[in-house]
Amino acid sequence: MDMSATDHLLGDAIITTRLDAVINWGRQSSLWPMVFGTACCAIEFMAAAASRYDVSRFGAEVLRFSPRQADLLLVAGTISYKQAPILKQIYDQMPEPKWVISMGACACSGGFYDNYTTLQGIDEIIPVDVYVAGCPPRPEAALDAIVAIQKQLWREKSCEVRHEDFKGKFDA
Repeated sequence: MDMSATDHLLGDAIITTRLDAVINWGRQSSLWPMVFGTACCAIEFMAAAASRYDVSRFGAEVLRFSPRQADLLLVAGTISYKQAPILKQIYDQMPEPKWVISMGACACSGGFYDNYTTLQGIDEIIPVDVYVAGCPPRPEAALDAIVAIQKQLWREKSCEVRHEDFKGKFDA
């Protein structure tokens, strides 16, 4: 069978694309978030996951409670220096590729807790992909952050380690 006969049989049944595009298309609608919530921002994410805002519309409804099963870490609330090594360990246990959303003023910059016990932003210990402002931020802002991660997916290579060179304060 020559090539023209094969083309005639297949018609529009074949689509050509890049492997990265296919993998990222699948990842876009199947983010599995794990929420590290310590304060009022976590309550706002619970509202985003409830029926009124419905985070499942964006493919992120499968909340995980094990970092080994999650690819999106949502840090919501105040992080103390005592909690920082735990947060770092949770991040390290997540498989690649992984993304981080820092939700609320406390997780982004320490908020109004500028003292010796409070971490002044989680980006001191783990890399952050999207920052969500507010005290606490509205559920819509959490949804916007998930959409921003989905848009970021399209610009990434699917088979590379993203944050390999990041060294935070609590690295061994």
